[in-house]
Amino acid sequence: MQRLIADVYWVFWREMKKLGRQKSRLLMAVVQPVVWLALMGNAMSGLTNNPVAARMLGTGNYLDFMTPGVMIMTALFGGVFGGTSILWDRRIGFLNKMLTAPIHRAAIPVGKLAALVVQSLFQALLIAVIALLLGVHIVTGVPGILFMLTVASLFGLIMGGVSLSFAAVLKSHEALFAIMNFFTMPLMFTSNAIFPTQAMPEWLRWIAKFNPLSYAVGPMRTVATQGWVWREIWPGVLVLVAVAVLTTSVMIRQFNRSVA
Repeated sequence: MQRLIADVYWVFWREMKKLGRQKSRLLMAVVQPVVWLALMGNAMSGLTNNPVAARMLGTGNYLDFMTPGVMIMTALFGGVFGGTSILWDRRIGFLNKMLTAPIHRAAIPVGKLAALVVQSLFQALLIAVIALLLGVHIVTGVPGILFMLTVASLFGLIMGGVSLSFAAVLKSHEALFAIMNFFTMPLMFTSNAIFPTQAMPEWLRWIAKFNPLSYAVGPMRTVATQGWVWREIWPGVLVLVAVAVLTTSVMIRQFNRSVA
């Protein structure tokens, strides 16, 4: 186990060094949440002038409602394309070098997944800071923010596992981009990330009920706008933990099968 942890660490460290050299990627990690919060958040702020809409949102500030959704959406976008790391390593031949090295094979996808989780955590923290500067109020304070960062990282773990599972099977970036793009927008717009489910038609509300984004956004939004209402928090967290275990297991299995 000690050797496995060491192998995971070195794969993780390599991915973090690659991320540090990609200045444009780091820049976009900063710009994207600013665009979502400052532009779209303020553009939709007039919704709370309507008492019915304000009651649906559960808050008098649309940015308070939107911030958890933006945190999850950045974890979604960061995670779904995490599988490109395996495809690049396969294309340049570095994956074969790692496979011939005396390391655990499972350490390769797990190390890459750990780097994706840290990336999701960094982006979620950045969004939280920007949101606070824009006047967003988190009713549970610092503990609530830490909880929201944990849930965002957990969701990044799920999406990273899905992306890495597909990347282990697929042989081209184009195929991975096509599949991930097919899932990304439907997942985002059939969830409660941007709009409350009460405002959705019945068929869309039914889809949002089973959307994994909703299980992530729901507990975060409850903590941000209502407080520690555990009966609304625990169901979503337990579902996310179960899905995270499942996607990680599938990722390791798919990777081992693809390189067997």
